[in-house]
Parts: sequence; C-alpha cells; structure tokens
Amino acid sequence: MSNSSSVEIGKQRAAHQAVDDYINSECKVVGIGSGSTVVYAVERILQRPELKDIIYVPTSFQSKLLIVEGGLTMGSIEQYPDIDVTIDGADEVDSQLNVIKGGGACQFQEKLVAEAAKKFVIIADYRKKSSQLGTEWTKGVPVEVVPIAYKSVMKSIENLSQKPLKSTLRMAINKAGPVVTDNGNFVIDAHFGGIEDPAQLLREMKLLTGVYEVGLFCNMAEIAYFGEADGSVNTLTL
Repeated sequence: MSNSSSVEIGKQRAAHQAVDDYINSECKVVGIGSGSTVVYAVERILQRPELKDIIYVPTSFQSKLLIVEGGLTMGSIEQYPDIDVTIDGADEVDSQLNVIKGGGACQFQEKLVAEAAKKFVIIADYRKKSSQLGTEWTKGVPVEVVPIAYKSVMKSIENLSQKPLKSTLRMAINKAGPVVTDNGNFVIDAHFGGIEDPAQLLREMKLLTGVYEVGLFCNMAEIAYFGEADGSVNTLTL
C-alpha cells in the first residue's frame, strides 16, 4: 500500500469514527464543514439510515453540494442557529486544540457554524498536527477582508504585536485575479512563522477595520481525530 493510500484510509477512518462517536439519531441539527476529510464524514452519514432525518447545515459551497447530492436535508444557520455538533476539517491543529482554517477560503461560514454548535469536532490527517500553529501549515493565517480594505489591512497587520514575516493577497489559480470567497471578499495569507499566542493574535486581527474573519479557531474544538500514516486513528482532547 502506498503512503498516500494509507493516509486516505486514515482520513476515512478518522471521519467515520468521529461521526459514529458524535452523531446519532438524537441529534436534530448537524454542521458539515469543508475539506477533503469531510467528504468521508458525509460518506459515513449516508451509510447510517437513522441519520437521514437530521438537518445538515453547510459551511461552504462544497459542503452544500455534499449535502444535496447525498439526498440529505439541508438547513441554514439563519433557520437553525442552535447546532448539536459540527464536524469540520483543519489546516493545522496544535497541542491545545487551537486550529488554523481557511485554506479553502471558507473560514467565515466555518466559524459561524462551529460557534453555533454545542460540540465542535475536528477531523484531519496526521500531517495537520503540530506543537505550535504556523510550524506545519506554512501558507499563512487566512484573513478574509472586504475587497476595498485589503491594502490597508495588510499595512495594519505589520503593526501587530507579533510581526508577520510577510502578507500576501491570495490569487486564483485558474483565473486572473484574487481568490473571491463565498461572501464576495478577498483573502490575505499572513505568514507569522510559529504563533506564540494564537488567541491574542486573533483578538488583534479581528479589531482591524476591514477584516471580515480570521482563520484562527481558538478554544473552540472539543476533540480532534487524526488519521495516521499507517491508517490508524488517534485523538486529541484537553
């Protein structure tokens, strides 16, 4: 078995275990996050007929498609502001369950749905584990900004207590111009290296005029499930 195949098996098992541990027929509303591992979570939901009557709230266009194409019942955060559990992926998870998210540019809706949940569960592969945020995920902290403010926000980021190494406007791959989020905004990737105090950095960035959301999820996750390189699953709780 190739390493990539075993990683995928690990991701699948982590997602399936998270669904089995946290989603049952007593749940009324469940948040569905974004990313490659979440595909396996929806796969597991569809394998369990007793979960078909639950309302599922998406965090992105991707998760909306997963819900619709799976024949599940979709709701919105406006309709269902109280969520039993949200399952989502991550770009990096530190030893204190602080998380970087937003590599797929969905951090605003992901955070909205995560904060609405009684329980927030992370599923990822072992490459997303780190002792300190910013050491494994080296693409920067995603910062969603109102388009007209992106240059002023980039300038303001330079004055934070933890100085960034650099900040870049995320550009689209198959389109000339910047990435545009589901909310019509731009994304700045702010590179800090190892982040000493994620919660403090989050507070400082949220105060910057023009910032829509920051891809730092601090003191939110209850547990993280990691698919290991050998296909096994490990969990992290505080």
